Amino acid sequence: MRRLCEKRRIRVKPNADRSRRGTRPRQPADQRYDNAYLFGAICPARGVGAALVLPYADADMMQLHLDEISRNVAEGAHAVLLLDRAGWHTTGKLDVPDNITPIFLPSRAPELNPVENVWQYLRQNWLSNTVFENYDAIVDAACTAWRKLIAQPETITSIGMRDWAHVGQPL
Repeated sequence: MRRLCEKRRIRVKPNADRSRRGTRPRQPADQRYDNAYLFGAICPARGVGAALVLPYADADMMQLHLDEISRNVAEGAHAVLLLDRAGWHTTGKLDVPDNITPIFLPSRAPELNPVENVWQYLRQNWLSNTVFENYDAIVDAACTAWRKLIAQPETITSIGMRDWAHVGQPL
């Protein structure tokens, strides 16, 4: 089993992901700032994923995420997580479950982690140009977007598959 892991901040402050180059689109604006973090991992081979929406991005939250991934790994399988070098990924405080092996990608190379495309897909389809009323609305939107993605296993496979991730292994 291959799983790709990362987190994405979802916030009250909207962004302009859907604007055309050289234009200033009209979009909702808000001066408040509040964040929730969607920690998610996908298995492109099976078209499944596991995620948690959490209030912080730190080692304690990453441990919760690792535990959630571990619970979702098929029995007898082993997950390989592609991770950037964020402090909460590399800290010695993490107790990585036996059915997970982390692989740390080079610094400043998000293009190597296919799950980055998952965040782009979520933003483009369900999370951009929205002013959330409060923290609970952010959490609800993140959960709803993730559930919609998980309901589309073929999309997870399409977004997450990379030829280089299968070198030496049958597809």
